[in-house]
Order: sequence, then C-alpha cells, then structure tokens
Amino acid sequence: MIVDPDKWTWYVARSGGIVAWVLLALSLMIGLMLSSKVWGRRVSPAWHLSVHRFLGGLAVLFTVIHVVAVMLDDFVDFGWADVLVPFASDWKPQAVAWGIVGFYLLVAIELTSLAMRRLPKRLWRAIHWSSVGLFVTATVHGWQAGTDAGRAFIMAIVASIVVLTVLTAVRITRAAVRARATNGRRQRPESVTRAGDRPRRLADLDADKVGAGR
Repeated sequence: MIVDPDKWTWYVARSGGIVAWVLLALSLMIGLMLSSKVWGRRVSPAWHLSVHRFLGGLAVLFTVIHVVAVMLDDFVDFGWADVLVPFASDWKPQAVAWGIVGFYLLVAIELTSLAMRRLPKRLWRAIHWSSVGLFVTATVHGWQAGTDAGRAFIMAIVASIVVLTVLTAVRITRAAVRARATNGRRQRPESVTRAGDRPRRLADLDADKVGAGR
C-alpha cells in the first residue's frame, strides 16, 4: 500500500474512526464482564472498572481525532453543521447521521459515568444501557461511510456481535439468578452486622453499582 503524504488527514480520519470503534467494542465487552462478574474474585472489580472507564475515555479521544481530521481533510468539505447536525451533510447524509447520533450517545454515556455517584441509579442505568445503541450506530456508520468496510471489517463486526451476544446472555442469566436468590433470602434487621465487614473503597462501591445496574 502506497501512502500519499498529502492525504495524511484522510489516513488519520480513517484510522481514528477504526480505533474508536475497536475501543468502544472492547469497553462494552469489559463492562458486560464486570456487571456479570464472569471472573468472580480472580479480578478486582475496581481494576475492572478502571479498565472499562479507560477504554471509554480513549474511545472519546479517538472519536474527536476522527471528527477533527475529517473536517481538516479536503476530500469532503465538512463544516461544523455537517459533523454536528444529522442529515446536514451532502456527502452520504444517512451514514454521517448514524455517526453523529453515536457521538452524542458516547458523550452522554461518558459524562454520566463521571457523575455516576451524583445521579439516581435508575437514570444512570437507563443512560448506560444506551451503550448498546451506541455500538449499533457506530457500527452502521463505519460500515456505510467507511472506505475500509471490507471483509476484515465485516469479520470484526460479526465477531464482536457474537461475543457481545454471549456476554449479554450471561449477564441476563446471572442477574435473574441473583434476583431469585435475593427474593428467597430472609431480610435481616439493619442493626445486625456480619462479622468481618470492613469499609470498602469508593472504587469497589462504584464497581458494585455498575454490576447491579447494568
């Protein structure tokens, strides 16, 4: 493959979009693993949560790189309205609109994740579940608008969907089992404290909220 140095913005835009999509898929997978507790006690929930957040933050960074590089490139004359308003673009308006919607979902998910301790659990959970919609919009955008949507990208999409479907099934199954166990357990008085209970770190409590809320 011959790289044209005059088209560096186009290469940055393409690579930035691909990397952002991969990071998004990995973050979603890690989040499902965390919420379903597939590793049990072998992996610290706080560490798991940190990796999940780190990948999400990187996905935001590379999405911004992707958008800025697209605006700087002269292949298509993109303005602010074209990258922020759905269907405002004259170039593949439907494909670009999928990307814009995905970008707004990504920003909403990341901002509410940072403010998780200050938000009602139900509100945070509803917004965080939209990460599934984010994956769908980002995937459709990459498939319709990307010039690299060849066999390798299709295989990556199929593999990601399979993994995410399995993890989602595990998450739902384990949540149902935990719900039945909780309903069948007698509630103890609040004044009774288990022996050996210790204060826990905020990171562990956040990880438990993720596990219970997703």
